[in-house]
Amino acid sequence: MKKPKALPVMPPPEKRLVVATIGAPHGVKGECRVKSFTADPLAIGDYGPLFLPDGRALEIIDGRPLKDDMLVMRFKGLVDREAVKALTGQYLVIDRDNLPDTDDEDEFYHADLLGLPVTDGEGNAIGTILEIHNHGAGDLLVIRPAAGGATLLLSFTKIAVPVLDVPGRRVVIDPAFLAGPEKPPANPEQDA
Repeated sequence: MKKPKALPVMPPPEKRLVVATIGAPHGVKGECRVKSFTADPLAIGDYGPLFLPDGRALEIIDGRPLKDDMLVMRFKGLVDREAVKALTGQYLVIDRDNLPDTDDEDEFYHADLLGLPVTDGEGNAIGTILEIHNHGAGDLLVIRPAAGGATLLLSFTKIAVPVLDVPGRRVVIDPAFLAGPEKPPANPEQDA
């Protein structure tokens, strides 16, 4: 008698890595748009089971490129537009342990930077890396200041981040490149 196939188990929070987000339905037969965050967009299924935030695993039936990092995918059990619509905006995560090791010292996963301490060149604590964003003009590090307060932004370039030692958990930045939150414009009527 064959053993039943074990159901995939959602990884613990510290090992979850977002690889895609589900977009709008595509047609009426259960297909959906999926924005992939992997270097090869079609590789999102190569890293083990995909999980929704509620812990359900999704199995890819098929997928094809739409444009750039956008795919059209069909998942097992999602058979119509309404089923897909209910998942719009949900992240798809994998187990971080399923990713291959990087070959180059200058190559790393964004997830490996989250939580790393950030210092200046003299060793003074600046904060920790909270998030990494890319709005089209390059990566931005979002830093939670050690002293508290509003988060700081830093362009993720070699000049702004001269030392990045992921295995040594060390990030050294040039504070001259830090940007804080924008201040609202002064209201001349309040000042009068």
